[in-house]
Amino acid sequence: MEVEQVYVDQFSVSGLKVRTRNNAEQTAETAKIGPMWGRFFSEGLIDRIAPQQPASPAYGVYSGYESDASGEFDVTAGMAVQTPAPDYETIRIEHGQYLVFAGKGPMPDAVIGAWQQIWGYFEANPQIKRRFATDFEAYTAPETVAVYIGIA
Repeated sequence: MEVEQVYVDQFSVSGLKVRTRNNAEQTAETAKIGPMWGRFFSEGLIDRIAPQQPASPAYGVYSGYESDASGEFDVTAGMAVQTPAPDYETIRIEHGQYLVFAGKGPMPDAVIGAWQQIWGYFEANPQIKRRFATDFEAYTAPETVAVYIGIA
């Protein structure tokens, strides 16, 4: 698995937001992320959220961490914006160092696979610490995702 480290400047994403935890996402009855993305696409928000930054990919932003990977967190499905989009939640991606993990293939399996790689990577590399501030997925093509994990 090839992991790249990059610096990301801060930017804002506006869209739909839910609060969940990893345990809740394991069963359809309690999962919130999949239904949120379903609403995002069925309502055509990829085109309706404005004012978007030019050529913005769709973003999945993880923020508001209660603690670590076992606690509650917020997830926002949205688009990069120049100013907060009216009627949508807006989250600011923190600037800093991020590790980038790539996923390719049919969704949502590709992004689930990328997150499995991420958890394995941090388990195998305990010297590298996650910030648990903002992490994000950038959907750059129909079957391509890059997951950015903030590191200390």
